[in-house]
Amino acid sequence: MTAGDRRYLFVVPPLTGHVNPTIAVAEQLRRRGHRVAWAGPEAPLRRRLPGWARVFPTGDLPPGPDRWLTARGAAGLKYLWEDYLLPLARAMRPGVADAVAAYAPDVLVADQHALAGAVVARAGGLPWATSASNAAEFAGAYRTVPKVGADIARLLADFAAEHGQAGADLRFSGHLVLIFSTPQLAGPVSGARDTWAFVGPALGGRPPPADFPWPGLAPDRARVLVSAGTLNTGLAGDFYRTAAEAFRPLAGRVQVILVAPPAAVPDPPGNVLVRPFVPQLELLPHLDAVVCHGGHNTVCEALAYGVPLVVAPIRHDGPVNADQVVGAGAGVRTRFARLTAAELSGAVLRVLDEPGFRAAARRIAGSFRAAGGARAAADRLEALR
Repeated sequence: MTAGDRRYLFVVPPLTGHVNPTIAVAEQLRRRGHRVAWAGPEAPLRRRLPGWARVFPTGDLPPGPDRWLTARGAAGLKYLWEDYLLPLARAMRPGVADAVAAYAPDVLVADQHALAGAVVARAGGLPWATSASNAAEFAGAYRTVPKVGADIARLLADFAAEHGQAGADLRFSGHLVLIFSTPQLAGPVSGARDTWAFVGPALGGRPPPADFPWPGLAPDRARVLVSAGTLNTGLAGDFYRTAAEAFRPLAGRVQVILVAPPAAVPDPPGNVLVRPFVPQLELLPHLDAVVCHGGHNTVCEALAYGVPLVVAPIRHDGPVNADQVVGAGAGVRTRFARLTAAELSGAVLRVLDEPGFRAAARRIAGSFRAAGGARAAADRLEALR
């Protein structure tokens, strides 16, 4: 077998922030002559992958509670595992095993939240790596909510024992953990090991971007992107309306690109452009600030372009990511529920007017470039035997 003739299988949940880094890494591996494929729930996964991607279908999530989509705060972390990730892992495991048998990968790359990949790799003695799409679980995600942390630890331990892996933490490979962040953003990390590689965010290689009215960008005003994330539309109605009103008095100074269903803001101010989807990576070089819910994907993409943030976390890893942004000096945190227009506009004006926020964002961007991103991740995967 030549150095450029290996097979890599990515096992991921069908969530945008978890799929995106694997696309960029897979592109790097393909350029080096390797073969790549994904395993996961087929229909939602294909919507997030480029047209050339090979997908091995696995079981879909069975019907069940959707508390993880509606719960806010710390409870959402427990429900994410209890109602979504662990049932999904049980549904995916037979399909992942079939994919390994059919594809015979040399290396399996399992998202930290796609435990079916870890179960199958460990059971088959297959070299495997963790794709850690965010660093929250390395940076004390449960420090302020110890009961939630204990509940999640119990759920994970029960799942591992159920699949003959008692005592194993299936989120993290003992061979290699690719962390798509850097210490400059994540902050102090406890228990770091030689197998943990901070490679920074892996950008690029995604499906064609959404249409966007580029001529409508105002050249003489600060441009601000406002997004609550793809999974939070049902919770964000008040947030969308507050965002629109927050910038109405700033029409001469700020232009806002608000990612929201048009029906959520039927009569926006003239300086607020409402779009259901935006080409985020292509838009970021043209922005002066980003307002978001704290999803790791959006946070890292903004910082990769040196754009400071206002973070209004909702649930899951959002609060941890918000604290990382604040700790790095690259933005401010505000509340999501009961947020007022004055609070939001004041926070945005701070990150626009105080140069320290942009300077810190640029420092983090520098750390991302130095870490290597998708190229460094591909280097580490090629070295895994």
